[in-house]
Amino acid sequence: MKFYLASLFPEVFDQLLSSSMLLKAKKLGIFDYQFINIRDFGLGPRKQVDDVPYGGGDGMVLKPEPIITLIHQIKTLELNLSVILPSPRGKTYLQSEAIRLSQSKTNYLIICPKYEGYDERITHYVDEVFSIGNYILTGGEIPAMIIVDSVIRLLPGVLGGDSSSLDESFQLDDKTKEYPQYTRPTEYDGLKVPRVLLSGDHQAINHWRNQHKIS
Repeated sequence: MKFYLASLFPEVFDQLLSSSMLLKAKKLGIFDYQFINIRDFGLGPRKQVDDVPYGGGDGMVLKPEPIITLIHQIKTLELNLSVILPSPRGKTYLQSEAIRLSQSKTNYLIICPKYEGYDERITHYVDEVFSIGNYILTGGEIPAMIIVDSVIRLLPGVLGGDSSSLDESFQLDDKTKEYPQYTRPTEYDGLKVPRVLLSGDHQAINHWRNQHKIS
């Protein structure tokens, strides 16, 4: 699976993509990525990518021409491509979406908006518009990384075991949260690990875990 990450500041992705499970996935050939600087598609000698909004208001809006040209160019390289736009106007991104994207046999282009937003005509060239929550960030880079991380970790071979992702929060229904976890020591500062987890009785342990999931 390959992600194309289009941003005015693509360098912000470097550290996250070069560490932990994402680095492992890249080394194993499970996942690949390519940065695209939106400014390279800007208009005129100044490579203009934004302009004032029609109707007035503060801030600058990403122009349609650079983004749409970018999308067309990547689609000439990748026939099997889905375009994603992070936006507060999109549908809420849930674990079920991450599962669906991870199981799709496609590559992805994520457009990262900046400034006041983007010209709405861009959405006619986009396949999915996702919101990661009811708050505003300075750009689409953090939402893009959330999408990449949540999808790649679900690909076979990325996590430690075949069932590593099956018993996690939100994996079954976007609501149920995983049971509490404990490790050594069995007691610290007067706080003890529940006795059932030390019993070796797997039936009792599974019952305790099911009881302590949060829906």
